[in-house]
Amino acid sequence: MVFSELSRRVIGCAIEVHRVLGPGLLELTYERCLLHELKLAGIGFGNQHPLPVKYKGEVLDCGYRLDFLVENQLVVELKSAERITGVHEAQLLTYLKLGGFRQGLLINFNVRRLRDGLKSYIN
Repeated sequence: MVFSELSRRVIGCAIEVHRVLGPGLLELTYERCLLHELKLAGIGFGNQHPLPVKYKGEVLDCGYRLDFLVENQLVVELKSAERITGVHEAQLLTYLKLGGFRQGLLINFNVRRLRDGLKSYIN
């Protein structure tokens, strides 16, 4: 896994959320708590950041939202699933491509140890 300093800070916030809450809750719960942790850490981010689709010269709002766009460069997609599937990975990779972002994190909170639910991606 490749982690930038920014992604390490975000992962630290996610670890704190997981340490306090543990697995088994709804994704929205983890999202709200991570939002709070990022604020406490002084990390700039957008939550439910809109991601338009550029298609043949048109910019279309198709309803896509990034769970988090951190410092306008790191896409963070959250899950609370039994396991990460290829569809989850494809979703994040597509978001990176559509937005022209270089790095993304896929974080699944529904695991015993959060490090088992972390995946880093480079576009």
